[in-house]
Amino acid sequence: MSRNLPDIDPTVPSIARVYDAFLGGKDHYEVDRQVLTEILKIAPEAPRIGRECRAWLIRVVRFLAASAGIDQFLDVGSGLPTAENTHQAVQRINAEAQVVYVDNDPMVAAHGRALLEENDRTHFVVGDLRHPAELLKDPVVSRYLDWTRPIGLIQSNTVHHVADEYQPNQVMAAYIDSLPSGSYVAISHLHNPDDGSDRAELAKESEAKYMAMMGSCHFRTRERIASYFTGLEMVEPGLTYLFEWWPDGPRMTEPATGEYLLLGGVGRKP
Repeated sequence: MSRNLPDIDPTVPSIARVYDAFLGGKDHYEVDRQVLTEILKIAPEAPRIGRECRAWLIRVVRFLAASAGIDQFLDVGSGLPTAENTHQAVQRINAEAQVVYVDNDPMVAAHGRALLEENDRTHFVVGDLRHPAELLKDPVVSRYLDWTRPIGLIQSNTVHHVADEYQPNQVMAAYIDSLPSGSYVAISHLHNPDDGSDRAELAKESEAKYMAMMGSCHFRTRERIASYFTGLEMVEPGLTYLFEWWPDGPRMTEPATGEYLLLGGVGRKP
């Protein structure tokens, strides 16, 4: 562990624990369930969307480990291990793949210690994704990732928690600049189409609820999200709805309104 963390506070919702509640996990408190309850009032499909986010992540890392041949991953803002995790998905494809997780939530850190005992190719770092220069100098990151070879950088549902005052464009540019040629970057992000539609209204209402209860959640336009991939060559189908990115099979139901409020994509650094 690279730094000390405050004790877990069960009276204040945390990003990681709220996502855990959305995914039907058990590592959260009543205050986190209250956030889910409020979101369910305006978006009843929220748990389904949470599961879709995790399914997208697993499809992405399977692609990176298999088709792209990536064997080392930096999963930033990794969250709680509620469902299948990056290391499990990639190590089924390549048992020797190295995975370094990063998070700054104290409950996630506790799980991270357990991950260290799972195998010697899975590691955890306490760090703040808003400070890439500091995070990338962490001795665990530099020890277990070979920065002369391609790396898979995962930012799954993380950048929308970076407020504009922390300049998310510059944050992502710093990560991308640090990556070796041939690396891949995967980002999923909450989306506001900003077109006066019902989807845009739901995005604004959802953002207001999240901000009121958690103080961190920004629905951004497609253009803003696309800018986080600057300098990368996008993998087809580019920046799209999560359910349209390399689906495992034909869709049997129509997407709910809320499913159009998340965009994801993968880019390769030339």
